[in-house]
Amino acid sequence: MLGDAEAVAAGIRPGQKLATALGLLPGLSVFERAAARERQTLENLACWAGRFTPTVSLAQPNELLLEIGACIRLFGGIEPIVDAVTSGCAEQGHTPGWAVAPTPLGARWLARSGSGTIHREAASLHAALAELPCHIADWPADAVARLESFGLRRLGALRATPGSGLRRRIGNRPLDDMARAWGDVPDPQTAFAFPESFAIDIELPSRVEHAEALVFSGQRLFSALAGWLSARQLLLRRCTLRFRHDDAEPSDLALRFAEPAADEARFVRLLREHLGRWQLPAPVEAVRLQADELAERSGESVPLFAEAAHGEGHLACLERLRARLGERAVQALDAVFDYRPECASRERDATVASRSPAGQATQRQARLPASARPLWLLPTPCALPERAGSPDWHGPLKLLSSPERLESGWWDSGEQGAAGDVRRDYFVARNPQGQWAWVFRNAEGWFLHGLFA
Repeated sequence: MLGDAEAVAAGIRPGQKLATALGLLPGLSVFERAAARERQTLENLACWAGRFTPTVSLAQPNELLLEIGACIRLFGGIEPIVDAVTSGCAEQGHTPGWAVAPTPLGARWLARSGSGTIHREAASLHAALAELPCHIADWPADAVARLESFGLRRLGALRATPGSGLRRRIGNRPLDDMARAWGDVPDPQTAFAFPESFAIDIELPSRVEHAEALVFSGQRLFSALAGWLSARQLLLRRCTLRFRHDDAEPSDLALRFAEPAADEARFVRLLREHLGRWQLPAPVEAVRLQADELAERSGESVPLFAEAAHGEGHLACLERLRARLGERAVQALDAVFDYRPECASRERDATVASRSPAGQATQRQARLPASARPLWLLPTPCALPERAGSPDWHGPLKLLSSPERLESGWWDSGEQGAAGDVRRDYFVARNPQGQWAWVFRNAEGWFLHGLFA
């Protein structure tokens, strides 16, 4: 039986009966331990820790080792790494005991004691270990009992005792562990193998009925994803969040990015935008995040001198607009080799260009005619009345340009839905209100076809 800080303060200790614990703290909440969920949570944290170092080790059931020796200069010292790790754990709902030490086992023992200290030198580590009680090492209960019967209650006293006789009485493990913790012998760790693909689940503590309340769970998942991407040197293009409901079929929410990314904050912003308009078919009891489409991370040169931070960027803004307005509401225009205005452009996915390397477009870029043309065209030309020989649109239009004659499109005349052969004279015009328009004249009269910004 394990308890949180409040339970420990009330006098609750491992091994007590439940009735005794409830007597000490009547408001105690009791949960059955779920080993599988603890293991999954520890692995999720290991993926998240990949943003700090690629060398991560698991010490079951609840300890995580980060080898930060090679990363200290990158983060500007040990303290910034510790602050980032502890604050990141807190954001995910964890309160870790931590310690920094030259040996893995020494750091684990100090973390178990809740020391929260940094020991850069071996002498400092040895002094701190000497003050720890023997039970902190989690040795067999009979070995700890024998040590106490000998009057050896702290590791420092055990360290000062000749080991030849102790090995016969308490076994090899305690003395071998002492040698590894003090750094007398090597203590290699089994590195955590970051999975080839990313797909993790999180069970919610209670059913969630509103989509926006899922942001916190999504942030925990994206934290692990960002660490995994950093450790694997990958970028994310598309992912799927699957919501498991207690009385309905699972529902999926796909997130697509305008450019490959690995920024956790960017992931969460886009998720928040989607959840703001997402309707849950039923309460959610679990969430699964899966990375569907990935890209290799290319190397980047770090500037010699500090530079001003860049803004969000147009592609990240594009993602948020698509999340708010819908996938089809935000499109880009491609130019087409056709002089007819209604055929000179076509819609395309606004994110396609960002997926191709610079200078390697999938198709040739067409050029619009050099004459002035508006980007805003009416769906169909609007007929204009003619007064005193001039077209009228909110007043008489003044023609500001010489005519641009278009005679084109004979090849698709008669085809259903095609523009066909057109014969028009286009003008740039302005009305008394100062509005600029693009009008044309053909055999049927005057028409308004576009507006200038």
